[in-house]
Amino acid sequence: MSLLKIDNVWKSYGEVQILERLNLNVEEGEFVSMVGASGCGKTTLLKMILGSEEATKGQILLNDKPIAPEPNEERGIVFQKYSVFPHLSVLQNVMIADEFSASSFLGRTFGKQKKQIKQKALEFIQAVGLGHATDKYPHQLSGGMQQRLAIAQALMKSPKILLLDEPFGALDPGIRKDMHQLIRKVWKENKLTIFMVTHDIQEGFELGSRLWVFDKVRHDPQAPTAYGAQITYDLKLNDSKKQLEGQAIAEKFSQKVVNS
Repeated sequence: MSLLKIDNVWKSYGEVQILERLNLNVEEGEFVSMVGASGCGKTTLLKMILGSEEATKGQILLNDKPIAPEPNEERGIVFQKYSVFPHLSVLQNVMIADEFSASSFLGRTFGKQKKQIKQKALEFIQAVGLGHATDKYPHQLSGGMQQRLAIAQALMKSPKILLLDEPFGALDPGIRKDMHQLIRKVWKENKLTIFMVTHDIQEGFELGSRLWVFDKVRHDPQAPTAYGAQITYDLKLNDSKKQLEGQAIAEKFSQKVVNS
């Protein structure tokens, strides 16, 4: 049984068709990179997996059950824009999810329970390389450090699936390379299934174990919004033959993605 099944999924907003005819299975532990031109539905699919959007037609199944129609602890997400609380320290930012789960009214815990949550948070903070910055606030951190903090936040609830929406797009090349190493480490050590949206095809190849390319197959000049994007290529990147095929695809789509 696949961890995630996308069964004949279509998505539209009014008369605008965004996605159509998606049929995919994802196994536990895969790292799926999603590439394609802007507006082709990558982030829309990510939101449907998260549960903040619903399919217009078809369904997404998690462990053979319809995915919850709202975000929950099974799915963590990291956005391109740093989703951290500016008034909380690094440690408080990571602890807050568990504190709200334990005490939804106060959002605070005490005694032994607080100590346990703090220890758990410190382990994730250390894992993302922020052990030296536990008492700092987001405005005191670089962009790369803030993104590390967002990853620690997402991991705190031990999700089965980690969703990354252009997580490194705003970072400088050197910091981006460091973040690539970090996300690989996080993926393997936590046995996560990851879905990552990126405009950088090379990044998709370097990080993913699987690559989905989104593109519109059907076009109608008289009704440009009538048809949605499909996944035109689904490549297993640990297959050498597929790697060669993928390089050809990358050359074909790179200019289209850059210009989108």
